[in-house]
Amino acid sequence: MLPDASQNDAPAALLAQHYGLDAVVAPLSSEVERTFDARAGDGRQLIFKTSARPQALDSFRFQSTVLAGLGSATGVIAPAVIPTRSGDLMFEHAQGSGYLQTRMVGLALHTVPRTPRLLDQVGEALARLNLAMKHIEAPASRRPVLWNIACWPWLVEFERYLPEGQTAQLVHSAMADYIGNIAPQIGNLDWQVTHNDPSPFNMINTGPTGIGFIDFGDGGWNPRLQDLAIAAGHFTLDPDTPLGGAEHVIAGYASLCPLSDLEAALLPGMMRARQSALVLINHWRSHLFPQDAPYIMKNVHRAERGLVVLAALDAAAGEAAVRDAATRKQPAS
Repeated sequence: MLPDASQNDAPAALLAQHYGLDAVVAPLSSEVERTFDARAGDGRQLIFKTSARPQALDSFRFQSTVLAGLGSATGVIAPAVIPTRSGDLMFEHAQGSGYLQTRMVGLALHTVPRTPRLLDQVGEALARLNLAMKHIEAPASRRPVLWNIACWPWLVEFERYLPEGQTAQLVHSAMADYIGNIAPQIGNLDWQVTHNDPSPFNMINTGPTGIGFIDFGDGGWNPRLQDLAIAAGHFTLDPDTPLGGAEHVIAGYASLCPLSDLEAALLPGMMRARQSALVLINHWRSHLFPQDAPYIMKNVHRAERGLVVLAALDAAAGEAAVRDAATRKQPAS
């Protein structure tokens, strides 16, 4: 689904009603919920999310609870939830629901030059986030989410939306490997609440304070390793290294959250499967909503490049590359 532009609720009126705020609002790009930039009269920059759809209620309950839980986590940078006038994390009424959060100041990582040190910081920040989220009990963490790992085996139905060529072949191979060799083992991984979409669009370089995370709308109950697979996959771009530059993300992550033998073995295949899931889902959604294809496809080229890089590795070479990355010293610059 796309955001329901026909909703009549005026966001400024909702902010006044539920938060007592006088704010100037402007719509932002979003895939399901309606998201607004809100400039409060006291100068604060806020993000307001609202929707009239019933299924948004569980998503907002999850998101607001996770953000509230991260508020006391040491070393984790994430938006803070603004309580309603009644002290609740979100508002609910007959016409819809929503919540208000602070707006993170900084540069999205897709606009920042990649350096070994930055990628190392991405891995460290993600590890701190995962360690903090491990202790959060969020409602609706098992709600239906298309991006959930449980859906991956069925995404092969979307292969018919891919144009013939190298990408289609790589996606087919990656998903076959996942279904046959990896999915039977994921029950043996450590599961917890995860972000489930740490992409360069959802990670913010805040400067001296470090890497922050936004947009927890796809989060839920997943293998912890899935977050690393997603983040590392987005930075698999350099054909001159075995893991395309993701080595630095893995090194930073493993320095705070060491990888088990099983995690090291499964990570490359999970990276390829998540890259393939991104390609499949977004080609399908672009077929449904061609007018929104540029926004929907914003991460697809990066995933396609990553699939090409990882295709050069067999299972043994992939595991060896992960183990080498997980034990290497952090880069100095």
